[in-house]
Amino acid sequence: MDRLVSFAEFLVNEVLSQPAYLIGIITAVGLIALRKSAGQIVGGAIKATLGFLLIGAGAGLVVGSLAPLGEMIQGATGAHGVIPTNEAIVGIAQAEFGARVAWLMIAGFAVSLLLARFTPLRYVFLTGHHMLFMATLLTMVLATAGQGSVAVVIVGGVLLGILLVAMPAFAHPWTKRITGNNSVAIGHFGTAGYITAGAAGQLVGKRSRSTEEMNLPEGLRFLRDSMVATALSMVLIYVIMSVVFLAKAGQDVAFAAFGADGAAATDVGNYLMKSVMQGLQFGIAVAVILFGVRTILGELVPAFQGIANKLVPKAVPSLDAPIVFPYAQNAVLIGFLSSFVGGLVSLGLLTWIFNPAFGLALVLPGLVPHFFTGGAAGVYGNATGGRRGAVVGAFLNGVLITFLPALLLKVLGAFGEENTTFGDADFGWFGAIIGNVAKVGGGAAIVLMLAVGAVLLAGAIVMQKRVVETGWDPGARRDAALGVPVPAAPVPANTAVPAGSQVRIAPPAGAPAPPPPTDAG
Repeated sequence: MDRLVSFAEFLVNEVLSQPAYLIGIITAVGLIALRKSAGQIVGGAIKATLGFLLIGAGAGLVVGSLAPLGEMIQGATGAHGVIPTNEAIVGIAQAEFGARVAWLMIAGFAVSLLLARFTPLRYVFLTGHHMLFMATLLTMVLATAGQGSVAVVIVGGVLLGILLVAMPAFAHPWTKRITGNNSVAIGHFGTAGYITAGAAGQLVGKRSRSTEEMNLPEGLRFLRDSMVATALSMVLIYVIMSVVFLAKAGQDVAFAAFGADGAAATDVGNYLMKSVMQGLQFGIAVAVILFGVRTILGELVPAFQGIANKLVPKAVPSLDAPIVFPYAQNAVLIGFLSSFVGGLVSLGLLTWIFNPAFGLALVLPGLVPHFFTGGAAGVYGNATGGRRGAVVGAFLNGVLITFLPALLLKVLGAFGEENTTFGDADFGWFGAIIGNVAKVGGGAAIVLMLAVGAVLLAGAIVMQKRVVETGWDPGARRDAALGVPVPAAPVPANTAVPAGSQVRIAPPAGAPAPPPPTDAG
């Protein structure tokens, strides 16, 4: 008996409480369900485990590269500044909440499959890294509010499961407008920004032509490489803030900003080049984390997908934001730039108004969320409002992903003092709501949080039955204004079509391929 108890304690304390091992075990279970070979099962489980460890290693690099920048921002402005990077805050939180995050993620995916099976919301959320991010956020918010581990996993799992089926439903009329069919949904927690962009396009772009009818300079296309764009933006931010900090604080104080490792700057030139190097280090750190996420998901998502296909027949897969990129590639770049401008304008408002008045932190534009959510928002805005819709819709997305993280920081407790936070819109609004409700404490907080989830679920079901399934097209008025014929259902490329037929040709399956889904922030 003693040996059995010892083995159980070993299993719980040394295996199941370690999130890296837990992810590997879940991956192995999924691959077994898919009837993979023994070698594929072992290899997949090990790769998923290593990927999780890579996230932690990259998070350490991110923390190191952001520390001097946080000191500069605080010294130059007197305010706390953060750069939203989902991977970074998730990596930081793993040290304290790793096991609870893993269990909550598993519970949430199971709840989502049950909801997809037994409600009209037949969406299976397959963007694994966003499941991980939202599971981490819910764990942090609930634990910070004082909820016990069991409540964190159960309540958080229910809320996560509801989000996984509800958010694709809310965005689906606009997603169908982009893809032309019901074969895929958006499974990314920037949904509030995409809906806002699509609605804005309807308002401002009634007669605006599509972004795909214009040619963009080839010289700007290098920004589509997220690692290059992230490193470049961080270099610019670092250099600008280092110059401002130097002018305000003086050389002695400014040079010491890089002295944590005993290598403080020695002169102005050395100081500026250290700023450049820190920006490049941030790009490297994010690349390491993304590689870790990609390594996990290369094994975990197929395992989840195989299980889901068996449990939810005829489900609609909900995929990462880049799934819409091939439908309007110019809109992606326009959306990215417009979202970034929206972030800069919002940063100015935070600096001059909302930080002094309400104590909101300064949220700097993070390239990862602005590129992926801004690019997708550009596609959504273009679908309903052409060029004007892409610009205005993505700009509003930039406003959302600046102000919402500032509100979210208020409910993250000690994690609100980190130099990074969650970046995409849904993390901000949902985390802020749940965090404030959780502050009620005790059983009342649990009841209120579940009530919030129930309202969200009911709203999504109404949206599905009365809007999605009735075939409402958010771009119909624009089509009528531009004299665009109502398209028939899309058909695959290279399909023979009778002469004179009005159809939309769906993009070929192999080209152009969207960016790797795990690069999304």
